[in-house]
Amino acid sequence: MSQAAVKRVCDYLATHAPELQVMEFEASTATAPLAAAAIGCEVGAIVKSLCFVVDGQPVMTLVAGDMKVDDSKLAALFGVGRKRVKIADAETVHRMTGFPVGGVSPVAHHEAMPVLIDRTLARYTTVYAAAGSAHANFAIPLPRLVTLTGGRLEDIVKTPV
Repeated sequence: MSQAAVKRVCDYLATHAPELQVMEFEASTATAPLAAAAIGCEVGAIVKSLCFVVDGQPVMTLVAGDMKVDDSKLAALFGVGRKRVKIADAETVHRMTGFPVGGVSPVAHHEAMPVLIDRTLARYTTVYAAAGSAHANFAIPLPRLVTLTGGRLEDIVKTPV
């Protein structure tokens, strides 16, 4: 299953962003710290692709690996109460994106959904996103990630205390 998912991301990138290449690792890249260790970058440069359900609708958030989504900010962006925002469970994530948790790519989803991108990723020239499995990633400049996903930069993370 994950090889088919990685191929789907490779095919998508070949068509829409041929300058980008998927890297495969023996070590797991399923979490931001694991991905950063395998790639050799800061945890914050890892893009966490997190699916939420906001008022019954799927939403993809792309968040720096050292940040956490603030569900209150997400709710405010959609004009709903905080109780209307839920992180998607693994089954829902797979149904919405076609990818397993730990390998969710920011592109090539099964379902079209709004994409919100954490502004704190702008700290990095290049960020690293999952490519369909817990062992595959690709490097991408943030402006290219924004255009490739059709996403928009927003303040969606908790402010560090």
